[in-house]
Amino acid sequence: MNKKELVEKLEDIEWEDFEVKEAKSEIPKSSWETVSAFSNTAGGWLVFGVKKEGKKYEVVGVKNPEKVGQDFTNTLKTGDKFNKGMEVISKKYNFGEKTVLVFYIPKKSPKDKPIYFNNPKNTFIRIASGNQRATQEEIDSFFRNASFEEKDRELTTFNFEDLDGETIKQYRNFFIQMNPAHRYNGLPDKEFLQKLSVLKDGKITYGGLLVFGKEDSLAEAISDYRIEYLEIEGTSYEDAPARYNYRLSSERNLFITFFDIYERLIRKINVPFSIKKGVRDDDPPHLQAIREALVNLIVHTDYFSRSNPRIRVFINRFEFYNPGALPKDIELILKEDFSLPRNPIVAKIFRYIRFSENIGSGFHKMINGWNAQYHLNPIIEGDFDFYKITFPITITKTITKTITKTITKKFKGEYKEREIFEIIKNNPHLTAEEMSRLVGLTVVGVRYHLNNLKKKGRLKRVGSSRTGKWVIEKK
Repeated sequence: MNKKELVEKLEDIEWEDFEVKEAKSEIPKSSWETVSAFSNTAGGWLVFGVKKEGKKYEVVGVKNPEKVGQDFTNTLKTGDKFNKGMEVISKKYNFGEKTVLVFYIPKKSPKDKPIYFNNPKNTFIRIASGNQRATQEEIDSFFRNASFEEKDRELTTFNFEDLDGETIKQYRNFFIQMNPAHRYNGLPDKEFLQKLSVLKDGKITYGGLLVFGKEDSLAEAISDYRIEYLEIEGTSYEDAPARYNYRLSSERNLFITFFDIYERLIRKINVPFSIKKGVRDDDPPHLQAIREALVNLIVHTDYFSRSNPRIRVFINRFEFYNPGALPKDIELILKEDFSLPRNPIVAKIFRYIRFSENIGSGFHKMINGWNAQYHLNPIIEGDFDFYKITFPITITKTITKTITKTITKKFKGEYKEREIFEIIKNNPHLTAEEMSRLVGLTVVGVRYHLNNLKKKGRLKRVGSSRTGKWVIEKK
């Protein structure tokens, strides 16, 4: 952040990644809450030497900037106060005779969270433009995210008799169809399941129980285990004649639940008649995208969260809600085709029968498949304890609200200009004032991002500010 950007930030009170402290002569105690919140959420800028009263900011300056700055950075670097040490970006700006210190607190990776000071109860998260003490459930979620690949490998107290024999039989039939020459086909059930990491030392892993377990065993091992599927005849609960017209609340194992839900989903997908290699194509890309989203939900859900995975089908969109955060920012996942399933045993079991991508995350398949049919991209949003994928069929007021909320927590700030760019793609005639109402920023904030997009060669303005339009530059 340079001085000009700092001034622009001070004029814009909507930022969630920005907080000021008076800090005239010492480090304010409330700074530690902000450091924890920024580290656990999306990162942010902490400014010393600025006083905020209502909606106004006043530069008061730091009396001993060298000492205050050094004390602050050393405290964070050593890890004496916090459970993890951290490097911060430090800047110093002069406003006349007054000095302002600016620190960028980076977002920590999932394996390092939660970040807290003194004890885990002092774990904070960023909500809107303030800090909030994390609940015990949220703290537990951080710890589960830190051990991303481990939970479904843990052994339960259950054994082979607690698995559903009919599910095993159905799965093995699929396995033979997809892998007719595989060496596992000749193995007895117990040895076959050992190869899939369902059984180990006579006990069932959590991943194996999730896919093949009996309903009673699942209920005993994982409290409040279920997957919700709802069909709503409206664009929201408000305009639907009933809260839902179909509901499936499955407490059965994941293999059975997959088919129960998928059979409902395919009835809601319009599959136009087309010929592929001389026969009708009954599995077009947009249907593959929805199937990939269902498997994505199954292999990435945090089943130990108090929240349940949920699929909602409205008349204008499909929504897949996953308890548990993505392992990396969605931009990196898309760029590198990065894949790290939360439940690797579950993922392996489904990949063996070709129900999901064998390489990469599957997000490209979802995005490209949906766009091929509807010319709209899925909307991916989330926070440290969930993510949601929305597949829009048409752009309506409800979908526009969803788009504008996409970066509200995890992605807001660093990726705000992407949100503005997507809105412009749908309506190039919007003014900065109109965009400000859509994205929840002041006009100054919107213009800041528009200028960035122009500098990057992604946008240009043709015509006047009132009657002109935005043109997306071709790279």
